[in-house]
Amino acid sequence: DLGLDMKIGDVEYQGDGNKAIFYYIADERVDFRELIKILASEFRVKVEMKQIGARQEAGRIGGIGPCGRQLCCSGWLTNFVSVSTSAARIQELSINPQKLAGQCAKLKCCLNYEVDAYIEAQRKLPSREVALETKEGLYYHFKTDIFSGMMTYSMGRNSLSGLVTIHKDRVYEVVNLNRKGIKPDKLITEEQEKQAPKELYGGNSLNEGSITRFDDSAKSKPKKKRRKSSVRRRSKNNPNKNNPTNSNPDKNTPNRNNQSKNNPNSNKGSNNDAK
Repeated sequence: DLGLDMKIGDVEYQGDGNKAIFYYIADERVDFRELIKILASEFRVKVEMKQIGARQEAGRIGGIGPCGRQLCCSGWLTNFVSVSTSAARIQELSINPQKLAGQCAKLKCCLNYEVDAYIEAQRKLPSREVALETKEGLYYHFKTDIFSGMMTYSMGRNSLSGLVTIHKDRVYEVVNLNRKGIKPDKLITEEQEKQAPKELYGGNSLNEGSITRFDDSAKSKPKKKRRKSSVRRRSKNNPNKNNPTNSNPDKNTPNRNNQSKNNPNSNKGSNNDAK
């Protein structure tokens, strides 16, 4: 044990077997001259030490990402760029280290792929800090679907009361009316309310995860009567089950052999008649 603060991640041999490259990870500079002598005498090859980063190590090891595809660093990505948490905030992702970290224990490289598209789409959206004034009351921003341009507003700050989802064009229209001192009757027009589905403006999508959402449909369905069908099937399979007296016709009749044994004169009477 040389006490070196380093980790060997991969080893690569040349085709002729005369040289081996040891890839290692270390936070600080390491004096591995003694280690090279030990490895060279053990494997009898020329040893070369090459330092790599955590992302490069994950690329050399390889694996499958949570998307179900090969890791980008092991497939095609060669230029590694630093990834910050601001990329996740721009895309409105929850800052969860377990979900945002990759196999290298650092932020996933794919977080940078769509940042420019999100920034460009957010520039076309109105400010989220502006409250919309209507005759019904004030509406505050609740959430935004950036690429579709749909914005959801509520009647209270950080609350789910009176949720209404409208397009960004309608938001700009209401903001311009408020600047002129005009308050519209409703946040959505009657034409938009007729054309759009109820789930879009009514906020019914919040109830999709409710546990009791299938109770009404289950109550409305009539119950199937299975008793009659089961009885019919049983009767077809065993027709004598419901009529135990007919199941064994010889059960209620006396045994002829027993009669002849108990009454020996029965055969004589029959013989006399024949004569």
